[in-house]
Amino acid sequence: MRINKLIPAGACLAAWAAAFGQVTAERLVNASQEPQQWLTYSGAYDGQRFSPLDQVDRGNVQRLALQWVFQTGVKGTHQATPLVIDGIMYLTTPENHAYALDIRTGRPLWHYERHLPKELSLCCGPQNRGVAALGDRLFMATLDAHVIALDAKTGRVRWDVEAAEAGKGYSFTGAPLVVKNKVITGVAGGEYGVRGFIDAYDVETGKRVWRFYTIPGEGEPGNDTWKGDSWKRGGAPAWVTGSYDPELNTLYWGTGNPGPQMYGANRLGDNLYSDSLVALDPDTGRLKWHFQFTPHDVHDWDSVHVPVLIDDTSNGAPRKLVAVANRNGFFYLLDRTNGRFLFAKPYTEVTWAKEIGADGRPVLLPDKEPTAEGNRVCPGGVGGTNWHSSSYSPRTHLYYLFSKEECTLYMADNNLEPPHRPGRPYIGSAFFQPPQERDESSVRAVEPLTGKIRWEFKHFSGAWSGVLSTAGGLVFSGDGQGNFIALDAETGHDLWHIPLGAQIQTSAISYGVDGRQHITIAAGSAFFTFALPAEGGR
Repeated sequence: MRINKLIPAGACLAAWAAAFGQVTAERLVNASQEPQQWLTYSGAYDGQRFSPLDQVDRGNVQRLALQWVFQTGVKGTHQATPLVIDGIMYLTTPENHAYALDIRTGRPLWHYERHLPKELSLCCGPQNRGVAALGDRLFMATLDAHVIALDAKTGRVRWDVEAAEAGKGYSFTGAPLVVKNKVITGVAGGEYGVRGFIDAYDVETGKRVWRFYTIPGEGEPGNDTWKGDSWKRGGAPAWVTGSYDPELNTLYWGTGNPGPQMYGANRLGDNLYSDSLVALDPDTGRLKWHFQFTPHDVHDWDSVHVPVLIDDTSNGAPRKLVAVANRNGFFYLLDRTNGRFLFAKPYTEVTWAKEIGADGRPVLLPDKEPTAEGNRVCPGGVGGTNWHSSSYSPRTHLYYLFSKEECTLYMADNNLEPPHRPGRPYIGSAFFQPPQERDESSVRAVEPLTGKIRWEFKHFSGAWSGVLSTAGGLVFSGDGQGNFIALDAETGHDLWHIPLGAQIQTSAISYGVDGRQHITIAAGSAFFTFALPAEGGR
């Protein structure tokens, strides 16, 4: 059952209907030219999560004032990135609720609620990180492994297709990405022995156009990197949104850990294409190239990070680059035309590898795999960073990320193979943090062409939040105590913060309303929107 509520709002609703505009493929390609909107998960296809708006800057950010708060009424800390399209904000919550709001007031215009099965195999909560848009439709990938299209004006379901069997551990938690006439999404479920995939669906009909399995099948290149038939339940999910280069017509998507999650004796080999960046043809799903960050991962270092596409000059020549601050503790720079490895440098404490060699493979240090007694490894089980979005500013030429300094003990009985039962956890080991270990969070700025850390802002308390950079010379982030923070993009100095009363686990967005720059962030189960006082703009 689905519930759709159209919420009349008088003149507000009439103004909304008059302002409603359709998202076109051309608008998505040129999203950076519409800074007053936020048309896709990362703001634009390049994954930079950068806003060209500069009304709020280093000199006036302390005057930011709360404009409105939308309490969703849905339990759980929200991780969604809203879209802003022609005066309407579209957002999602845990348990697959979706809302349309008036961006001037935060007043809800419609509400969609999906009734989910009572029991679902979910690793890390019933999260949903957002929707994609094209034409007059929104697209959501659901916890019960469906992909749906909603009418953007009413929230009514236009089509609904099942992608996989939720009872076997498949689910969707990430925001889809629309490219041309296809809605593209990657599956979650790496803790349940699924075989990961990335799907493309026709936006009009919901018909599946192609599927790229992130684990090669029998007879396909890379299948021999799995022992026996372990590839059939090898994980490698793709549960965070990818990026796209229209000029190269290439889709870039990160993949997650192999299965069993932290037990490798029954899956000897590199385990392609787990913990990798895959470059796909969006028209066919054909693999163009891949780069694997952590071969034969036994530390749960998913590589699902949003790839950040950067055009810059390297060694005196223009280069099309892709940057990834990886969960394994290294920052990587690749040539995105062919996947060629350029360099990798640690951005946090790393004890499992001496370095990344010239061939892009880690030079492993001994005795770092899980054991019955436990091995201390840095970064720890949550990684040097996690799924949270990083950002790149073409103004400062710096790459910003949320980072953890944490080491954990990895434990496993390597003589006891975990049983595979569809829909049940398929892990085989565990990690935990001894009380004497530090657990520090920070925002770091990295020079992407060198890997050098330019500055670091240490959070007072633990943090679990992505970042947004703006043309106003600012970097926005949040912490575990609910502080929404603005930093100087050049120096990392703390310029402004405000307590929102609940943990922040997502990234902010920025957009324009009637000539005023607005910034929205989720904290707890509410969305908060800020702007300068009406008389404070330029």
